[in-house]
Amino acid sequence: MKRILARLTSLDFINIIFFAMLVIANIVLQAKIEAWWMFVLADLGLIALIILLARISFEKKARLQLIHSFYSMICVGLAFKQMYYIVPAINPNDLDHSLIAIDYWLFGVHPTRWIYQFSHPVITELLQIAYGLFYLLPLLLIIDLYKKKRYQAFKLTFMLIVLGFYLSYFGYVAVPAIGPRFTLHDFDEKEKELPGLFFTEALRAYVNSGESIPPGTENPAQVVQRDVFPSGHTLVTLLVMWLAYRYRARTRWFLWVTGSMLIIATVYMRYHYVIDLVGGALFALLAVKLGLVIHNWWCSHRRRWAYETGISMHPGIGEIPPAQDDLPCPDE
Repeated sequence: MKRILARLTSLDFINIIFFAMLVIANIVLQAKIEAWWMFVLADLGLIALIILLARISFEKKARLQLIHSFYSMICVGLAFKQMYYIVPAINPNDLDHSLIAIDYWLFGVHPTRWIYQFSHPVITELLQIAYGLFYLLPLLLIIDLYKKKRYQAFKLTFMLIVLGFYLSYFGYVAVPAIGPRFTLHDFDEKEKELPGLFFTEALRAYVNSGESIPPGTENPAQVVQRDVFPSGHTLVTLLVMWLAYRYRARTRWFLWVTGSMLIIATVYMRYHYVIDLVGGALFALLAVKLGLVIHNWWCSHRRRWAYETGISMHPGIGEIPPAQDDLPCPDE
């Protein structure tokens, strides 16, 4: 067992823990989740694949090392879709009224209605494009670090971003909500009220399809994914912007500008209440603090297990970095 554990990175560890939790959740909630057994089999298979990839990549097989480095992108998507079934099974009561009340108490207006006065097709087009680039931003940062062979920074960045996604999923369970585009606005009138230019309509359809409401869906408010609080877009984007600054990534200027536009778009495009953004910022801070604790704890144990089992380390992706109290310095 120690030989298996010594090969797992901190990213492998949090993926295995989260998917083990999904397995338990699906079994416990099987009366409310029709395809629970399919999710259980998929999750167990993914856990086995993570362990296998970790073992093989330790044998210096370059292609599998690359797969082992980027497989988490699949994990995030698979987990997100399972939350579509798990959230209402655990907490079926939407809490939009509470989020609306907090926003109004803070600002004296409904922010998505107030910001409408500044709407313009050009602004809408640019902000919708920025919002649609959400998954590309962390990928750009991660690839930037990988290509520069800054493997320790690469692994820790990837782990913190994935942890941020998973923490947001816990928030969805605690505070299920559908967002102001349904509660404070007429969802069917959005194309008329916030028209874009060229790509807005297609990008909206892409976003809606990802939240289980493709074009033509009847009663979208009833079936849309409950993924409003905290704002995962804000959470992950803030992590990307900060990590890009911390590591002086070559893509940092693009990430800062596009990330700022994306965060504005969450309210402008009526996907989120402002309090969701505050929650996203707090969860981002939690991801950093908790992520470093997990990383340090896991790295220290991996080194001990490797020593006890005689596993030799090699430089590169498979190496075990030293535990640290802070992120690696930009000139590591």
